Amino acid sequence: MNDRWIADRMSRIDASGIRKAFEMAGAMKNPVDLSIGMPYFDVDDAIKDAACEAIRSGRNQYSVTMGLPELRETIRGSIAHYGHADREVIVTSGTAGALMLAIAATVNPGEEVIVFDPYFVMYQHQTTLAGGTTVVVDTYPDFRLDMARVAAAITPRTKAIVVNSPNNPTGVVASAEELKGLATLCKERGILLISDEVYGSLVHDAAFHSPAEWNEDVLVVDGYSKAFGMTGWRLGFAHGPSWIIQEMAKLQQFTFVCAPTPLQQGVARAIAGGTLDFADQVAAYRRKRDMVIEALDGLYELARPDGAFYAFPKAPWGTASEFCAEAIRRELLVIPGNVFSRRDTHFRISYAASDDTLRRGLDILRGLAKGK
Repeated sequence: MNDRWIADRMSRIDASGIRKAFEMAGAMKNPVDLSIGMPYFDVDDAIKDAACEAIRSGRNQYSVTMGLPELRETIRGSIAHYGHADREVIVTSGTAGALMLAIAATVNPGEEVIVFDPYFVMYQHQTTLAGGTTVVVDTYPDFRLDMARVAAAITPRTKAIVVNSPNNPTGVVASAEELKGLATLCKERGILLISDEVYGSLVHDAAFHSPAEWNEDVLVVDGYSKAFGMTGWRLGFAHGPSWIIQEMAKLQQFTFVCAPTPLQQGVARAIAGGTLDFADQVAAYRRKRDMVIEALDGLYELARPDGAFYAFPKAPWGTASEFCAEAIRRELLVIPGNVFSRRDTHFRISYAASDDTLRRGLDILRGLAKGK
């Protein structure tokens, strides 16, 4: 092995702790897996059929870099309520692809990107790849957005702020007041606000809001993977000011090229058919969320998760890493909070699992809290 072949930047990027958990699950005999954030429900048959039809009919070549016109028009229709004069759309290879394009197209070496702790694991490492520096704003203990903390973190080098609601890993949904404050602050300070809204369709009790409601320059990244159960299809999109989207398209030409054409076609045709209804899936996630809240009540400190399919309880003893290690010894896989945070106090539960798996996992967690 020749270490000189590896770029220096790679020493600042760790392998995902989530993927490590996934590998551990494969080595366990009978794991109770509440670790990976993958939808429990399969892709709707209407979408599968439309994608298969596109493949069989020969729609297997590259699409234009920006994405199939019919899919982009569908997305434009879904965001028309913002009323922005300049809001362009690009289809990407997953929401992760949209985030990578957004950060690479906007962040210069030495510039800062503010993220909220706890945060999705990609934000920090994508910023590193762009040569930027991640600045963390703490949101413990209730995981709410504090504008005074945000303002104090802004420096002359601040280029962008990334916000994620509903949040991964906490499941907390930011309020309209919080997002309006953030959108207004960014507008006043000339800072790009990137809003990761991939869980926006999975909201339980709270109302979903986008900061784009109050700031026409917000760049939104979104996708179909979580709502449609198609994480492996790699279909995401972004919308924002055309001058940013065009730069992202330039990068996509020389990286991902385009999102998978027949899968774009499948989603576009299925949505246009108007027969898709995911109310049952959302209701099932809410019921599973309620199972988590009820089972952990009185035993764990837990900020109420109102969206996505995650909960982020505080470990009742020890560090989160120590607690999760004991959980693994009992065949339960959950993710320690230091994968998502500068702190090691909480752990993430994904309740996107069968009811039986979830009940088994919650029973183990109750036993762990009681010392059994």
